[in-house]
Amino acid sequence: MAVVKLEHVGKRYDDGAQIISDVSLTLEAGAFCFLTGASGSGKTTLLRLITLAERPTHGTLTLFGTDTAALDRKAQAAVRRRIGIVFQDLWLIDALSAGDNVALPLRIAGAPEHAVRDNVAELFAWVGLAGRADALAATLSGGERQRVAIARAMVMQPAAILADEPTGNLDQATGREVIHLLEELNARGVALILVTHDPALAERARRRIHMLDGRIDSDSAAA
Repeated sequence: MAVVKLEHVGKRYDDGAQIISDVSLTLEAGAFCFLTGASGSGKTTLLRLITLAERPTHGTLTLFGTDTAALDRKAQAAVRRRIGIVFQDLWLIDALSAGDNVALPLRIAGAPEHAVRDNVAELFAWVGLAGRADALAATLSGGERQRVAIARAMVMQPAAILADEPTGNLDQATGREVIHLLEELNARGVALILVTHDPALAERARRRIHMLDGRIDSDSAAA
């Protein structure tokens, strides 16, 4: 079953601006692709459509085999929980500890506190931040913040993760470590869509999708 399927999807805003035009794309479980393109090409809008932060103006968006147009608010929330997101600006709450940032989705979902603690501890060990869960998010380095963001994206055990420029603000060595974590996730069967402007990074992809003026200009895996 496809994790994500877009069929002739478009997005037009109320001011008439057409941001996405006639995009068709299928991502299977375990896919690993890099999404490239210049600023303004539609990459971020495409991610927002897939996470249901935006709704298509036309076309069909299917997630996990379900046409999203038929989903009510409760069903949309359930689908969103199956997709982890690593935002470009990370969206950590600086006044909270790193651990509380990661735990937040679990607590919102009503998970028991012992399960929250166990999950957070396991994730912090996995991302190489064991012992840092109590540190305030505001005191973390850029690389540590990115690792916390990845742990938070994984805390609901999603089937797919979308990451917007996950290495954009990191030095080369730290960026490689972050990509290695994401590659580990993919090896576990998590589908990944990574937005990047780094051509060297994109060359590592098994699939590379390039956007131009709101359309898919090329797809390395297309027939």
